[in-house]
Amino acid sequence: MKRTVVALMEDRPGVLNRVVSVLRRRSFNIDSLAVGHTDQPGISRMTIAVDGNDDVIEQVVKQLYKIIDVIKVSDVSDEKLVARELALIKVTATSSTRSEIMQIVDIYRAKIVDVSHESLMIEVTGPEEKIDSLLNLLRGFGIKEVVRTGRVAMVRGSGATRAPDDEPENGKIRTTTRLVKQAIGS
Repeated sequence: MKRTVVALMEDRPGVLNRVVSVLRRRSFNIDSLAVGHTDQPGISRMTIAVDGNDDVIEQVVKQLYKIIDVIKVSDVSDEKLVARELALIKVTATSSTRSEIMQIVDIYRAKIVDVSHESLMIEVTGPEEKIDSLLNLLRGFGIKEVVRTGRVAMVRGSGATRAPDDEPENGKIRTTTRLVKQAIGS
């Protein structure tokens, strides 16, 4: 079962490598991983899609909390989520197939972002199932290349997965959070 874990961490070199190394050493199967800046200076947000049951996810969360740069980890799998993915798909297009491909793209509310004599590049966003469905339809035309971002997700409603606002005014890294984590040994 695919589960979603969100981790907030200090935006510093090597943090992504430490997270991936911890998960790899424990043989967790990462289905997708997406990382980006947040609205909070110095904080990055990582969305991890992991295959596993409750016990596996509990271990993932515990292992992530062992990384000193990780500020907050949330298993949002059982929450009401908005989860999306972005994909760019380059498909073979001839003069005889171009209009049919364009109709399919329109049905999926995707966009054509590049056109050449031999191909079309399509941008599609949405749930993984929508992207998989579009890919299945386009396979008959000949897919040249695909790139997918992996899942990004937010909990619906007013709840938010945010780091505590304990950052000093001068913008220094969250030394308070780091010192507390060191003191409690997590």
